[in-house]
Amino acid sequence: MGSHTLRFDGRVVLVTGAGAGLGKTYALAFAERGASVVVNDLGGDIKGDGKSSSAADKVVEEIRAKGGKAVANYDSVEAGEKLIQTALDAFGRIDIVINNAGILRDRSFARISDIDWDIIHRVHLRGSFLVTRAAWNHMKNQKFGRIIMTSSAAGIYGNFGQANYSAAKLGLVGLSNTLALEGVKYNIRCNSIAPTAGSRLTQTVMPQELLDALKPEYVVPLVLWLCHDSCQETGSLFEVGAGWIGKLRWERTLGAIIRQKNRPMTPEAVRDEWAKICDFDNATKPQTIQESTGTLYEVLSAVDTGKGISMNPTSQLASSSSIDPTQAIGQKLPTTVYNYNHIQAILYALGVGMSTKDPDHQKFLFEGSEDFSCLPTFGVILSQAAFMGGGLSSVPGLNIDFTRVLHGEQYLEVYKPIPTSGETRSEGTVADIFDKGSGALILLDVNTYCGNELICYSQFSVFVVGSGGFGGKRSSPKIKATANPPSRPPDAVVSDVTSVDQAALYRLSGDWNPLHIDPNFAALGGFERPILHGLCTFGFSARQVLKHFANNDVTKFKAIKVRFAKPVLPGQTLQTEMWKENNRIYLQTKVKETGEVAIAGAYVDLTSTTDSLKSKDTIQDVGLQSDLVFEEISRRVKDVGNELVKKVNAVFQWEITKDGNTAAQWTIDLKNGSGEVYRGKVRGRADTTFTLADKDFMEIVLGKLNPQQAFFAGKLKVKGNIMLSQKLEVILKDYAKL
Repeated sequence: MGSHTLRFDGRVVLVTGAGAGLGKTYALAFAERGASVVVNDLGGDIKGDGKSSSAADKVVEEIRAKGGKAVANYDSVEAGEKLIQTALDAFGRIDIVINNAGILRDRSFARISDIDWDIIHRVHLRGSFLVTRAAWNHMKNQKFGRIIMTSSAAGIYGNFGQANYSAAKLGLVGLSNTLALEGVKYNIRCNSIAPTAGSRLTQTVMPQELLDALKPEYVVPLVLWLCHDSCQETGSLFEVGAGWIGKLRWERTLGAIIRQKNRPMTPEAVRDEWAKICDFDNATKPQTIQESTGTLYEVLSAVDTGKGISMNPTSQLASSSSIDPTQAIGQKLPTTVYNYNHIQAILYALGVGMSTKDPDHQKFLFEGSEDFSCLPTFGVILSQAAFMGGGLSSVPGLNIDFTRVLHGEQYLEVYKPIPTSGETRSEGTVADIFDKGSGALILLDVNTYCGNELICYSQFSVFVVGSGGFGGKRSSPKIKATANPPSRPPDAVVSDVTSVDQAALYRLSGDWNPLHIDPNFAALGGFERPILHGLCTFGFSARQVLKHFANNDVTKFKAIKVRFAKPVLPGQTLQTEMWKENNRIYLQTKVKETGEVAIAGAYVDLTSTTDSLKSKDTIQDVGLQSDLVFEEISRRVKDVGNELVKKVNAVFQWEITKDGNTAAQWTIDLKNGSGEVYRGKVRGRADTTFTLADKDFMEIVLGKLNPQQAFFAGKLKVKGNIMLSQKLEVILKDYAKL
């Protein structure tokens, strides 16, 4: 960013409580940097009594005198709609809301009246809610919004005589955190600040020299940055004052497991472990509900595996989970969007064990490969956000404990090769729910689109431990069934030694559960060390089928179904056994060291030969600018062919693409006879093959794009003898000029 000045031209800002102190300073600063400002101030005293228009009017006059744009608003923040309407009437939009208005009614807790409690909450918490709610849909529709909530150190730490104020101020942090989550897909960012600055609220309690050090001007720069288009920070809390800024986050002790197998949990056991429960050495810092509950997740999942701690026999009775299938089935989860490029595709390939040691893997690891491809199982990465992002929590009729959720089975069907980069949209639906007695099984169907085209479908089978017994059906025709392998020796058996860092690498594809990286979490789940992701083992198994039965041709991969049976430890050897029956490859994956089956009931369906004839293999007959260039080169080479053959002595093949498909092939043969240039595949063998888009070819010919830059940007792909490509410069410079 460097010295680039942060401007707010075209943006409309509402500042509440902007008649003095911090609010006034915000209003002046935004106006100075080009924003149109709504200056809101009721004009009352610090207790909220009285009313006057003069405070807001003076600030508006000051802004206008400096050439800025501002209007006044004198409503209470409890009239939230009116404040936003002022912005819409004057400037036609609302982009930024600074919730800054506040009053004090300090009393010791025993002396707080109902009125003292209610008015503080009405102004601080309810007022911020009403103003923000009035702006929210406008921000959503324009896909932009920046919101600041003003919290306080009293809310974070508590303060004598401010029980009412403290409660409201911490409430604002909770409100901000949720708005940050709900606003993220609409480019709405929401943060909280706890400022220490001289204001109408502090001038009566602070000495003058301290007030001088706590100028509002020392808070404003943080707020301006958090509200700028280029700032993506959201859901955070900052303390700020006297020129210092600090970000706060929660931390939590590792805690202690009190419950033991077949023994009641007692208050005495809590007492005996109290030091451990309160020990902040090696503390964790959860940042989301998912991370918070992840701690308990594996303690409970260990029930099924028989490792670690068993569930208390009475816990099912005590469970607060309740499931109403009639409400939940058919409900849609929030849509999730995934943006990615070749980096994520390559990272995933490495995460499921691909290596440059195997030449067959180059097409999945090097974006410059002529046939660079995405592994088909990358489809689960595109769709998993619908399941992992807490989407189930929004479904009515699913009052479940998310610490008890296990991933039981996975199905993936790929309708066309997964693009190597792009933006995908995943739409999830609760397809069915059935009652397994010991738990509930929820089927989640997720359709993933690229633009309007459906590229893959996933079905997650999610088991909720302890949520059964609601009287539901025992099975569902909607589940994609597993399939047992034939009762004969496998047709192929392949071993893969996983790296000790396999889980650390795979988690970078988006599954951040600490169980796979943090030894303390693993121990909590009863595992000797962090375990491998089930979907990582799934990826290992699928790519072995792709290699051995489809020659790594991604167009031949149709579908895969697996059941996750037992965990795998990074460093263990995966042994994949495969049986071919027509277009179906049955498989199971074992841990070689223990003989235990990790993936069971699994199969991969391959497309039939006719299915896999893809458009990329057919040459399109479309008008290309490059045709003109090759025809001109052809004419000129006829005159000087002999001379060029002596100079160059090479055969070049050109694959020209349009919209991602091969649109033309040209051969420049400067090796045989007097040399020739013709449309079509080389008659024999090319020394060097170039692949690039028609428009990029023209940019190179016209000197607008450097070939070397095009190569490193992935626009120009070169196969064969790369050194010979240097001789091409002669041809393009001297014989391609139009």
